[in-house]
Parts: sequence; structure tokens; C-alpha cells
Amino acid sequence: MGGVVGKGDSPRHSTAATKLEQKMVEAMQQRAQEGTSLRSFNSVIMKFPKIDKSLRKCKIIFQQFDEDSNGEIDQLELKNCFQKLDISFTDEEIKDLFEACDIYEHMGMKFNEFIVFLCLVYLLNDPTVSEARLRMGLGNLEPTFETLVDAFVFLDKNKDGYVSKSEVIEAINETSAGERSSGRIGVKRFEEMDWDKNGTVTFKEFLFAFTRWVGLDENDDDDDDE
Repeated sequence: MGGVVGKGDSPRHSTAATKLEQKMVEAMQQRAQEGTSLRSFNSVIMKFPKIDKSLRKCKIIFQQFDEDSNGEIDQLELKNCFQKLDISFTDEEIKDLFEACDIYEHMGMKFNEFIVFLCLVYLLNDPTVSEARLRMGLGNLEPTFETLVDAFVFLDKNKDGYVSKSEVIEAINETSAGERSSGRIGVKRFEEMDWDKNGTVTFKEFLFAFTRWVGLDENDDDDDDE
């Protein structure tokens, strides 16, 4: 888990929370009430290889959405795929999902952004989204997505649906009790997650940081060439 932010483009700063992002916060608040099986930040790190391997299998789903095979999914491709799968999302819902995941405003979701999209689809447990999960074949990925949700819940000590700098430092301290560098490590991890620099981290921001921690934004083209 080296440096995360600062490679290439800078992510956009979030504007007013959309209905979708508010739903994310509410879903995380509800999920936090159930607690977490994780007991240390190291237990999250130990799961990185397994999570990385599982998420890379999403490449097949990504390629199905990427109709022109340009390495990105645009809003029209997302809409077309939903129509083919007979998923009844409104244009506004598709727009919200797309904009929530197109963090660089490239007008196209790259593979790591698509991973965030899939995890948000998993998290938002309403009837329409549940239908989407089944039709996209996400059943086998649910344990992986649940681990990511569990990791966020572990960091969200006060169960408000956001993660603060003090909560990250507390989580690191629980793992590295007595180490003088633990506070500095906690600050660094928080800065890697706090994309919009507003002092709190949403589940979406956590997911984007996580895809970089496990290297999903790197070497994707190399994987295809192997």
C-alpha cells in the first residue's frame, strides 16, 4: 500500500451529494449496525491478493458493456447494456450511477471505475438494483463485495456512513499498538482515500482508493496481452 493519489490526473471534487450518494451513506449506516468480522487493518491487507484476483474476473463483464472496445464505458453503452438485460433503470438513475463512478470526468468509466460501479450496484439493495445484480451475474462476486463493505464498516467507528481521519488513525493504532509511526501511517492512508479533501471519506472514495491499493488501475492492458 504505497502512495496512491497523485498519479496522472487528479480526481474531480464532489459537488452537492446526489440522491445516489445519499442512498450510499444510508446503506452504509444500516450495514454498520450489523457490525464487522474484521478485527484489525492488517486483516484487511491480508485479503488484498484474493480480492484482486476476484475483481479482475469482472473484466469479462466490463468487455460486455464496452461495446466499441475502447477501454471505457460511456453513458450510452451503460444504457444500452441495461436495456439488453431488461433492467428498468430511468435515464436519471443511469446518469447518477455513471457520474458517481466517472471520477475523472473522462465521460467514460475505466476498469477500476467499473469495479466501483459494480460494488455500488451490490450495495444499493433496492428491488431494481437487486434485479440488476442477478442479470449481470454478480452472484459469485458477492463475497468479495461484502468484504469491501466489511472493511469500510471496520473503519467507520461511529457508524455514521463516513470515515474520518481520527477513525483511520484509530484503526491503524489498533493494528500497530505502540508503534511510533502508526499515527503518520493513518494520516497517509486517510489522505489516499479523501479524494475531494473535505475531511471525510465516503464508501465510493474508499473503493477508488482500494482499487489503487490492489493495483487495479495499473497493468490492465498488460493483463490483456498475456
